[in-house]
Amino acid sequence: MEGGSSARIREGDCAVLKRDEVFKAVSVLRRRKIIFEKQWFYLDNAIGHIYGTTFEVTSGGNLQPKQEVEETTTETKEAGTDNRNIVDDGKSQKLTHDDIKALKDKGIKGQEIVQQLIENSTTFRDKTEFAQDKYIKKKKKKYEAVITIVKPSTRILSTMYYAREPGKIIHLRYDTLAQMLTLGNIHAGNKMIVMETCAGLVLGAVMERMGGYGSIIQMYPGGGPVRAATSCFGFPKPFFDNLHEFPLSKVQSLLSGTFTTETLPADPEENALLEEESNGLSEEKQTSLQETEEEPATEAPMEISTTEEQDTMDVNAEDVEFKGNKEKENKENVREKQIKQWERRKKLKEAAALLREKNADGLIVASKFHPTPLLLSLLEFVAPSRPFVVYCQYKEPLLECYTKLRERGGVINLKLSETWLRNYQESDGVNK
Repeated sequence: MEGGSSARIREGDCAVLKRDEVFKAVSVLRRRKIIFEKQWFYLDNAIGHIYGTTFEVTSGGNLQPKQEVEETTTETKEAGTDNRNIVDDGKSQKLTHDDIKALKDKGIKGQEIVQQLIENSTTFRDKTEFAQDKYIKKKKKKYEAVITIVKPSTRILSTMYYAREPGKIIHLRYDTLAQMLTLGNIHAGNKMIVMETCAGLVLGAVMERMGGYGSIIQMYPGGGPVRAATSCFGFPKPFFDNLHEFPLSKVQSLLSGTFTTETLPADPEENALLEEESNGLSEEKQTSLQETEEEPATEAPMEISTTEEQDTMDVNAEDVEFKGNKEKENKENVREKQIKQWERRKKLKEAAALLREKNADGLIVASKFHPTPLLLSLLEFVAPSRPFVVYCQYKEPLLECYTKLRERGGVINLKLSETWLRNYQESDGVNK
């Protein structure tokens, strides 16, 4: 797996677009229109460049690597002592919206527009140095169409999900996820059990930490596992060779020794397809019956032209050919579904065999469900003296789980902790 600063952007990669503190995961494809932060562009010109390159959006939605311009500091920067005498009446800027629009139409870059806004501001020199930097940063964000393409990672994707859709990852911050990986002793060669309802973010973090070595068993509720965030990591295919899945509904039968794959439910998509096909066949039969019933009862004319006879023969031949193709397609679909079901049963048996060994090196639980019943049942598959980590958005279920484990016994070094994160404002290299 190519990594580090030397990794280059390739077509088909999963990448993350970054603008200030806003992120968006995309697939790198040619001639595909991307909309990000009210700006549209194509990623064609980004292919071949190194991850971490900053691009500027030019006319036609093309990306060009941004040229770093060194600011000349020959003159001393003029700045005021305070902002108490500055009145925000909307008259300090000489350039109007029409003037700015005319500059954009001429193709002038955002950096030059920001410079002209500074020169035409009557209050800029009276602002403090900190206020001037804040003003420039605000105008650059508005007028400079600049994006950075970075390689997906656990920190970047967890930050993206927490900012855009925190409910999908049950409000799991990246600092909490980092502590979970550390406390769970995740490393290459492990045999891990992961139960999560975070769109596959925790699963992807574990896979990234293990680097494709070892085995992972994902426990999932419902009809199938959700791996939307996992796909954003862009893992190579070998990473998924040792990734197994097992439904929570089969855990008790596996523990009691009554587990079987014969009662495996079909996928919801397969059921829907079968219903559609059955409905389509029944509709065809109904229409054919209606056509035969709706034949006119009046006597047909004695003389029928040869052209009408030829048309009816052609229509009958087309109907026979269509029905033959339809039956062939149905047989192929049934065979494909049988193959898929056989593969699912095979994978399920492999996952069940791994769980029966009851020698997992760790357990990670990050679920919207109550953690106590999940943890008590899944701990049966973990080897002795192995760590487990449980995350919940609320403290009350964790308190109940903590109390239950204390009463049950069999665990040591049990801790209940709450993570918190503080943001610092940095100015001139000094934390405030």
